[in-house]
Amino acid sequence: MANRAEEQRNRVRTALERVRSQIALVLGAAANARQAAEAELAKLELERVIVRAGINQVTPQQQAEWSRHPASAEVFSALRAIRGQFYTDWTAGPNALRELVAANAPGPAGRPPGDWLGRVGANPGLSAPGLWRIGSATAEGQDISRVFDVAVPLLDEAHLSITSAPKTREAVDAIVENLLMRVLSTFEPGAVRIHLWDIGQLTAILPSLYPLSRTSALTLYDPSRLEDLLDELAGHIRRIHATGMQAGYTTLSEIRRETGQRTEPWRIAVLYGNGETLDHEQARELKRVASGALAAGISLILIDVPTALSTSVETIDLLDSRRAMSSMTGHDLVVDLDTPLPSSQVTRAARAIAEALIAKQGGPRSFADLLPTEFGKESSARELRAPVGFYEGEPVDVVIGDASPHVLIGGPSGSGKTNFLYALLGSMAARYSPNELALYLLDFKEGVSFAGLAPGRKDASWLPHARLVGINVNTDREFGLALLRFLAEELRRRSAAAKEHEVTNLADLREQDPEGHWPRIVAVIDEFQYLFAGRDAVTAQATQLLEDIARRGRSQGIHLVLASQDVAGIEAFWGKPAVFEQCTLRIAMPKARRVLADTNNAAVAAPKWHAVINHDSGVAHGNQLAHVPDASSKDVFVKLQHKLWERHSDGPRPRLFDGAHSPELDRFPAFTRLKPNSKPRALVGQSIDVTEAACGVELPSAPGRNIAVLGSAAAEALSIMDSSARSLARQYRHGAVEFILSCPIESCVPAVTELLHQLRAEGHSATLLDELSPRLTELSEGLSTLDTPKVLLLYGVDASLPALEAKAPGVMKSGLDHLRVLLKQGPGHAVHTIGWWRSVSRLKDTLGFAGTDDIGTWAALDVQGNELAPFAAGMVVHWSPRPGRALFFDRSTHGAPEVIIPFQRPDGGA
Repeated sequence: MANRAEEQRNRVRTALERVRSQIALVLGAAANARQAAEAELAKLELERVIVRAGINQVTPQQQAEWSRHPASAEVFSALRAIRGQFYTDWTAGPNALRELVAANAPGPAGRPPGDWLGRVGANPGLSAPGLWRIGSATAEGQDISRVFDVAVPLLDEAHLSITSAPKTREAVDAIVENLLMRVLSTFEPGAVRIHLWDIGQLTAILPSLYPLSRTSALTLYDPSRLEDLLDELAGHIRRIHATGMQAGYTTLSEIRRETGQRTEPWRIAVLYGNGETLDHEQARELKRVASGALAAGISLILIDVPTALSTSVETIDLLDSRRAMSSMTGHDLVVDLDTPLPSSQVTRAARAIAEALIAKQGGPRSFADLLPTEFGKESSARELRAPVGFYEGEPVDVVIGDASPHVLIGGPSGSGKTNFLYALLGSMAARYSPNELALYLLDFKEGVSFAGLAPGRKDASWLPHARLVGINVNTDREFGLALLRFLAEELRRRSAAAKEHEVTNLADLREQDPEGHWPRIVAVIDEFQYLFAGRDAVTAQATQLLEDIARRGRSQGIHLVLASQDVAGIEAFWGKPAVFEQCTLRIAMPKARRVLADTNNAAVAAPKWHAVINHDSGVAHGNQLAHVPDASSKDVFVKLQHKLWERHSDGPRPRLFDGAHSPELDRFPAFTRLKPNSKPRALVGQSIDVTEAACGVELPSAPGRNIAVLGSAAAEALSIMDSSARSLARQYRHGAVEFILSCPIESCVPAVTELLHQLRAEGHSATLLDELSPRLTELSEGLSTLDTPKVLLLYGVDASLPALEAKAPGVMKSGLDHLRVLLKQGPGHAVHTIGWWRSVSRLKDTLGFAGTDDIGTWAALDVQGNELAPFAAGMVVHWSPRPGRALFFDRSTHGAPEVIIPFQRPDGGA
């Protein structure tokens, strides 16, 4: 089939050349004879005179005069031979021309309008006629005239330049409208797109075609924005060229022939100028577009645009409203232009084509149209490719891979950014199985955009591709940092595997290690600018990690999707363009700023529910406008999620991190898994990490293994005390430990009493002291004789200090002195203190001089960071109190303090 198609193309090209040679012969060009007689200037002059006068009209005097010329015999002989051949060919020439036009301009391309105007074309658009009729011409012969059709090449073959004459605008419109209707009526709806630009008119550009403007078949452009049209055409050329190059093709027509499919429509761009030269930049861009347009299925019709194009261009020069000269017939032959088509009939025909196109496209596209017929059939080894919307009825793909590794999405509030993210996630999840695609989703704004993708109380389903869902993390920047650390660690793991298998990218790694689990990872961070909101260690570390992942992640299949309302104020990246340079895929929602290139204003004019897709780092020629269907309304995405979940419900549940809710201890995995062991560990809160981990404190028989809770936030302090005690209780066998509780704060007594009952219910010895000093004395003086581990749970130690400082008559040590002994020596004898001090200064008073080493672990609540330096090995502590959060530091395991989330107590607080 490909060979036959190529033979047909060769016949068309041969026919076009024959058309031109026949016309030249009919008009008496006699080029070969003149070339043979060009030896001397006298021969050229003599030949021209003889050709004009004609042999039969030469007088005897002229013949006598010419015969004396040295070259006369040779010239006369050549001309007699040429004259005989001329009239032989002339007789058959016009008939041959008619046959050629009929063969290369079938149907609407060459037939009278009555045969096709008003009917919808059926050509599927795999190949185009070689010629398109514009009128007729007459060849005047010796005894008879011959009329033949005049047609011009257009689609895939040539551009067309039309030069008007005074008062011929209507004639020009008639030529263009005739050609466009012939083209539109030839092909099935959707196979051709028309782009109109007129430097002198805002409206009324070929108004009879306007019924098409409600479809993808016709687009009009602002007269002051020629660059918008040129940028759009350049984007189509680059995209088609890139697609063709990847598949081994050089032109769109070749792709159609080899694949038997119409992957792209033809495009005809009509540019009405005013005879004035375009400015330098516009002229340069027009030449660039024209040079690559034909190979991409784009033809230009230029009216009064004086620009020399270095490509195939046919010309029509109007003499008046009815006559013109054409490069197809030579400039010595007048073309009688076809009569204008009746405007009412053109309008009805355009309306019929528009209605057929709307019916074919099934009306407005929906989210379901983005989904494939079969789920999970694509491989992500080379790239991720998924449609996110539609332009002119055709899907617009987003491609994430080695060439476009990371994505930057921008759009102000209400512009449809969340809806776009759902369309992207749904389209990818439907095409790739969870073994091919792993999603890590993080939303920094105060909302629950991604909450439904994890199992919830109302809907137990989840998106099987999701590994992590983080919501309401606008105050937990540490969670974003934890995600970047996880991605950096995964990047190191994959790099090590690639090095082991001696490969450099994910595709080759998967080929060399088919048993390994190497899905492409896509990390979506919505409102990512919050991650860099402060000038602190979090910003510094996040910036460093993000730059490294952005630079090296492409080769190992780790991709970032960074979304923001506005990226203008991210100070962390000033002077550090590494991240944005790697985000070659830019997506701008309507009115987005600073996402595309500075000179690219496509987002300003983008309508609602649309997005500008750009795979070329935001440069204007890479723009693709896409209408994004509704993907975020109630039940739209959920239907897809349920289908995918039913297929993969046996897979891992995604980790849900909700910054607006504290974790429940009784349901927390780290707590429910606790069993009796020899190394008890007190759980103080949830770690802000990708994994659902808890922060714990091991309490071995070693100096300093005591825990201090600092701050006046009673609910969080009670939570930490409660979770520490209950987690320790699960790790001791019945009767193997004694809990000693003290609470001088009246408002907290109910919570402490509740804990007391729970400890006793679990079979442990637990006592709530009325007076603390006597028991402290007993313990400190009998440390060496204790045979059972003790856990002191001291609430509001600062409130007990007045009583502890008092000494009984004749007693050398106070209760405070005994407490200090227990803090210093108790851990070595399995006596550990977990105490709550409502201020750092009161803890210092309790410990006395040089006693800070006795507190090896602390959790700070509403305490400023600069107060904590004495308990953090002299380091500078960056901490501003946050509700529901604590700063945790364990001297034996931490290099720096970390933020934790205290567990939620069942009664909600004190």
